[in-house]
Amino acid sequence: MTFWLITSVLAIGACGLLALALWRGHEGARPAAEFDLNVYRDQLAEVERDHARGVIDSDDAERLSTEISRRILAADKALQDEQSDAHSPIALRYGMIVALGVVLVGGAFYFYRDLGAPGYGDLALATRIEAAAVARAERPSQETAEASLPAATIDPNAPQSYLDLIEKLREAVEKRPDDIEGAKLLAMHEMRLGNAVAAHQAQATVISLKDSDATAQDYATYADMLVIAAGGYVSPLAERALALTLQKDPKNGVARYYTGLMMLQVGRPDIAFRAWARLLQESPDDAGWVPAIREQIEELAFRAGVEYELPPLRDASLTGPSAEDIQNAQELSEEDRADMIRGMVAQLSDRLATEGGSPEEWARLISALGVLGEADQAALIWQNAKDVFSDRPDALAVVRNAARDLGVTQ
Repeated sequence: MTFWLITSVLAIGACGLLALALWRGHEGARPAAEFDLNVYRDQLAEVERDHARGVIDSDDAERLSTEISRRILAADKALQDEQSDAHSPIALRYGMIVALGVVLVGGAFYFYRDLGAPGYGDLALATRIEAAAVARAERPSQETAEASLPAATIDPNAPQSYLDLIEKLREAVEKRPDDIEGAKLLAMHEMRLGNAVAAHQAQATVISLKDSDATAQDYATYADMLVIAAGGYVSPLAERALALTLQKDPKNGVARYYTGLMMLQVGRPDIAFRAWARLLQESPDDAGWVPAIREQIEELAFRAGVEYELPPLRDASLTGPSAEDIQNAQELSEEDRADMIRGMVAQLSDRLATEGGSPEEWARLISALGVLGEADQAALIWQNAKDVFSDRPDALAVVRNAARDLGVTQ
């Protein structure tokens, strides 16, 4: 509030001084015609003195006096005209003052809103980092965040029979607190109903029962439920779940996305940008977190002080040989067909190695290598795919089908 008060006073003060100058016009300024008039009067007096001393005769004195008098009359008329134009019309002055206020005050606030950071203190980098650390340490708990939100709304379209089954499942889990499968089912179905608080409580039970056998996916699911229950806020409890996820699987996309989001929320856009930029580069376009990152990362880069250009979405249909490409290649000679397929395979293989890609692209690469008779290379690609999609069983299944067709799944 102090900042806005000071800037408002300065802007209004500067505008007032300029408005006063416009209002007063040329008051106090001496017109050029006034100086000319004084000179001519001095010249006329000088002619009279020279005639009195006999320096010039009467005819010359009269001729000079007449000419100087004519110039005096012209200068006096010019002086009168300048004085009458010294002030602009009242309406024009009012219009200029209003326009000045709009441009100076309104324009300044408009540009500050777009280019500045309202509400963000002008602090040194070390001070900002320290403030971010304090904000991270003192941010609200999961319980506080959940309490600040409206009560969860259960899916109104859920059939009553389904709701009755969920109620029976709750009773069964309560009676059998050591039933891991029951707790997993309850967490999943509570989440489907939109009851995120009950869902993460059930998922916490799953992790507790599994103990050291809890997987990275278990913790990632738990963190996801916590963030959703808190309305998109990454609480300290969710942060601990994310840390355990990354400890077990450093490549987990859900944990990496929410960790970047947490850094953004506590005032560290620099760390958040680095995390998201790398995750975006390594993720296929169909990953669940990609749309959210693409929507925010350019603004995040600006806040982090980084020049960044959002990469275009990759088009899987243009990145490697499709079944139609391979079929068309059958019309070529055996040597030309092999060269064509090898060129497309090499292009796709290089891109997947450097930028990553969708499971369909990995499957296409394995199939194309099979056409070329390079089963050993296809087997290596399959082994690499298992590492890339280790946390995405559904995606890995797509690649496995192609590898199974080629007989390289062992």
